[in-house]
Amino acid sequence: MSAPLEIYAGPGATKTLQQYGFYPLLFNYFIGASGGPKWFVLAGLDRVLFPDYFQRRGGQIQIIGSSAGAFRAACMVQRDPLAAINRLAESYAHTTYSPRPTSYEITAKAKELLAYMLGDNGLEEILTNERFKAHIITARCQGLVSRAGKLAQLAGLAMSAAHNRLGRQHLQKAFTRVVFSAPQSKLDIIDPYDLKTERAELGYNNIQDVLLASGSIPMVLDGVENIGAAPPGVYRDGGIIDYHFDLSFGPHQGLTLYPHFYPRPVTGWFDKRLPKRLVHQKSYDNVVMLVPSPSFVASLPYSKIPDRNDFKNMDAPTRIKYWNRVLSETDRLGEYFMSITEDGSIMDKLKPLPFACN
Repeated sequence: MSAPLEIYAGPGATKTLQQYGFYPLLFNYFIGASGGPKWFVLAGLDRVLFPDYFQRRGGQIQIIGSSAGAFRAACMVQRDPLAAINRLAESYAHTTYSPRPTSYEITAKAKELLAYMLGDNGLEEILTNERFKAHIITARCQGLVSRAGKLAQLAGLAMSAAHNRLGRQHLQKAFTRVVFSAPQSKLDIIDPYDLKTERAELGYNNIQDVLLASGSIPMVLDGVENIGAAPPGVYRDGGIIDYHFDLSFGPHQGLTLYPHFYPRPVTGWFDKRLPKRLVHQKSYDNVVMLVPSPSFVASLPYSKIPDRNDFKNMDAPTRIKYWNRVLSETDRLGEYFMSITEDGSIMDKLKPLPFACN
């Protein structure tokens, strides 16, 4: 029977792991990608990584996320990450909308989800966790994409897609990366495109707005205006710039753990239809990716990973049953990961990155 999980490592990560073995202390960074309900296929990993695997190490881990990855980051730094992850999964899976929902309705449901995910003490725990530090990526908008009207946003997105096709650096015409970081944390972002990055600190007055902004897909959710303690403007989905990431991190040396639903990362939101735009090798040199195997995905209902189209293509009872089944099945990934790290056999399962790099 084939393994449910595949483990890929960049050249630098492979060398480090071969020298020291596969230990949690080697990982200083953790990233969570955009992708909405695609995250469900990783839930079983999330249920063991911070509640169990990383509890065994001292020192800080910087947890970087955009969109759904930001929501996951906010769970992982809570005092009871397993309970928070389960609240996120439960709320997201059972979200329903009217037949033709407006952005106002979808935004209101997202606020309800975040409130439930954070619980009574989530805000405080995100700010005071000394070991696990959250860093939430958002996109501050300029021009047409900053407007409320859908036609203006559509025009702005079309222009941005055209600019991005000419060169990723042209995203700066409409978007600026803004990273909100937990207090008393350090995170350097090394971007091969050198896109402008602004920094702000998470605080009681802005966490909910920041999380909402990081998942605010243009034309689907309302943008978040003038977030507290941050540059003025309209903030939207962090995945616009950093969809699956083409970044490396500092200032400390160490590996990055990246559970991902696909074996090939896509740099930015507009790059999904640009297969020739490859991530840079330096960005993935010290990365270890945990990816559900093709056989595992084939074993899921409908032989696929959940996605946002399920809202349109399935009635609510069918979709909820399907998503809950996936959430249950993915516990096999967590169990497998813990088993192969505990007996050391994970070292025999390391593979080189399965995608080409610049």
